[in-house]
Amino acid sequence: MLESAEALVAELSALERQMADPALASDPDRMRELNKRYAALGPTVAAHQQWVAAVADVGAARELAQEDAGFAQELPDLEATAAEAAGRLRRLLIPRDPEDDRDVILEVKAGEGGEESALFAGDVLRMYLRHAERRGWRTEVLDATESDLGGYKDARVSVKSRRAPKPGGAPWARLKFEGGVHRVQRVPVTESQGRIHTSAVGVWVMPEAEDVEVNIDPNDLRVDVFRSSGPGGQSVNTTDSAVRITHLPTGVVVSCQNEKSQLQNREAALRVLRARLHQIAMDERHAQDADARASQVRTVDRSERIRTYNYPENRISDHRTGFKAHNLDTVLDGDLDPVIQSCVESDEAARLTALAE
Repeated sequence: MLESAEALVAELSALERQMADPALASDPDRMRELNKRYAALGPTVAAHQQWVAAVADVGAARELAQEDAGFAQELPDLEATAAEAAGRLRRLLIPRDPEDDRDVILEVKAGEGGEESALFAGDVLRMYLRHAERRGWRTEVLDATESDLGGYKDARVSVKSRRAPKPGGAPWARLKFEGGVHRVQRVPVTESQGRIHTSAVGVWVMPEAEDVEVNIDPNDLRVDVFRSSGPGGQSVNTTDSAVRITHLPTGVVVSCQNEKSQLQNREAALRVLRARLHQIAMDERHAQDADARASQVRTVDRSERIRTYNYPENRISDHRTGFKAHNLDTVLDGDLDPVIQSCVESDEAARLTALAE
């Protein structure tokens, strides 16, 4: 642990020297890259300094305890502080997901349950929008298809950080754990007998890729235009503004119809397509870590659930981590941090175990 941390301390010092070079002002891209790395290293280096200081305090107290019993009484507290500092440093030294600093494109899709599933898809979408607002992220609905009762058959949302995020604080670092089937148990508005129904909503989360990162050959695309459908809007059912893009080599199909112009819908569809192709490339590069993607939705079936939202008991349960809480109302209002944190901590524990093996 000490050896790897000292390498990061040396890297931070080297970064400081590079950032002090006046010539860097003429290269904003390089400056942004260095600032990003500097921000990522800062917490780890600070934790290393705290650990070194805590270990030194323990060593000094042990030496002095031979002459003064008062120092012996302080040893347990100093050792506990050193152990806590070591644990914090160890967690920060866990190899990070290289995608963790990215923004995301999040998709919500109704599954089993008909209109009730579409209504819950709307609730899930609002939950993520409110959660993003709580964390200071910026959101943009790229495309959405409403259902007859006001829910959503499907929706795609871009979630972006407004500023350089702290390590582990970017949208992908947090929301990547949300991919999977979300099951709801409640009395639907369409139920006249008051019976509790179970339905499911699928959530996909993909790190957003820049156009320079994913090279899309225009010759590999088939672009179809059609008339938008759905409630309201001057362009709905009147102009061929909706766009469907098929990536021929992979068969990935993306459609967008939210914007009034065909050009805007095409650009939104390309953003989603880039994210999906980037995700495919990630899966191929990390085939040995396929469980990360396997936890997301393959089919929107109730049996493949990662989380259950039980309205009668006001309970939320995450089936991967065992997290349970009776504050479903506040979670649906965007207070997702405790639920996501249980996934973060479970992931960290698994990574620590892998390091020890």
